[in-house]
Amino acid sequence: MSLQLIRPDINIDFVSKRYFFVTLSTLINLAALVCLFTIGFNYGVDFKGGSVVQIKFDHPTNAGRIRQALAPLNLGDVTVQDFGARDQNQYLIGFEQIRNIGSIGSSIKNAIDQSYGDSNRVEVLRVETVGAKVGSDLRRRGFLAVSLATILMGIYIAFQFRGVSWSFGAGAVIALVHDVLVVSLALILSHLEFDLTTLAALLTVIGYSVHDTIIVSDRIREDSAKRRREPLASIMNRAINETLSRTVLTSGTVLAVLAALLALGGPILRPAAFTLFVGIITGTYSSIYIAGPVVLFWERGHGPRRASARAA
Repeated sequence: MSLQLIRPDINIDFVSKRYFFVTLSTLINLAALVCLFTIGFNYGVDFKGGSVVQIKFDHPTNAGRIRQALAPLNLGDVTVQDFGARDQNQYLIGFEQIRNIGSIGSSIKNAIDQSYGDSNRVEVLRVETVGAKVGSDLRRRGFLAVSLATILMGIYIAFQFRGVSWSFGAGAVIALVHDVLVVSLALILSHLEFDLTTLAALLTVIGYSVHDTIIVSDRIREDSAKRRREPLASIMNRAINETLSRTVLTSGTVLAVLAALLALGGPILRPAAFTLFVGIITGTYSSIYIAGPVVLFWERGHGPRRASARAA
């Protein structure tokens, strides 16, 4: 007898709890919008422009001492933060003023060497520089990519499931917007850096979320063709339960990998891994408690439409 994580005859009443979860999600989305306009993302150098320099010392030091050593360079507002494990003595220096791009690394190394002397030598590991105009253009294009991906995914689902109801497209779009806002709120509150890698992870979240929504919607379409007289809410609840084992197994294995990346991947991978981790959870949640309820609200407001046996 094979071991089953979830019984095949499980019957959890997901649909009856939709009002509570839709209200909860609405409050979270409103909080995300407020934070977006008041706090905003912690943009990396890719989106805000400026320079980032990663350095490594032979012996421990502190951020205040590093800023003091860089003062003669007149770099403006300089941020210094620990990078990597504490015993690695690595720091990330960020500043917006860009001067003599080709010699930024050597200038910083010389200034620190003059301040510390031979007691604590420094090594420049990497230098990244992006102009303010380029960063602004990347930020605009990035948000445009997220918006277009969300809209086009919704149009695709609406067309694919038109035999059941066009409302599946509306449910998918609202679910995707919900996922983007929840992940955005998590990034803002965690103050993790938002750069091109994080943006790529956010686009991946959109793809995963719509994939999960398609799985549930496809099962609803199949069951609607078989049970034409049964209420849509009952069919939807059955479809969610029938795909629950697959959803838990798929999401669980992905989350296990992402948890390993969060713990062991280091600071460079952490923002993207965190984005994917939160996105997988909220994408699975929205496929059940956001996309489905939108379809039910739509159908009740416009009259019931039962699926034809024709596949979309």
